[in-house]
Amino acid sequence: MLTPKQKRVYEWIEQYVSERGTSPSYHEIKDGLGLASLNTVHYHLKRLAESGYIESPWGNRKRAIELVARPLRLPLLGEVRAGYPVESYEVPDEIDLPPGFFGAPEEHFALRVRGESMRDEGIMDGDVVVVRKTPAARDSQVVVAMVDGEATVKRFRRRGPNIELIPANPDFEVIVAPEESVRVVGVVVALFRKY
Repeated sequence: MLTPKQKRVYEWIEQYVSERGTSPSYHEIKDGLGLASLNTVHYHLKRLAESGYIESPWGNRKRAIELVARPLRLPLLGEVRAGYPVESYEVPDEIDLPPGFFGAPEEHFALRVRGESMRDEGIMDGDVVVVRKTPAARDSQVVVAMVDGEATVKRFRRRGPNIELIPANPDFEVIVAPEESVRVVGVVVALFRKY
């Protein structure tokens, strides 16, 4: 995820390229953004390249910055428990994800996971899961579900008139509820973690 300063540099370069059809020089970036030095410009461009936002040969070529496809920005709607269902609460934010990784952004959202019940699936406390909005799930899919108004992330399984929400940690019990008490919010399609 970009810092606010890096985001400002990226958006300034993006606008410059859009208006002029060519990338700016380091001096133009420095002057256009009011940065202190060319070293500051180089620092921000290096971070943008490491994050996959731009490419540059970093040689003496002028105007060699190439914008990479802009990342997908998804709403980070809040937190979901990987444990016993609790009332979910919103911590509205946004998260930048790699471009082309998902279909239409309006069909997805992100949630930060709290708890350890999905540990053996590799979903850890603090991870961000990307969820494709859908009211239906197939057996064995990892879902975000509401159980009597409380949210959890678990593996989904239909058992007769009931739904089982299965943890991936033996310290937690399977949640069994009548189908009418469970509402699937979406299916987990990706996981992101900061080291």
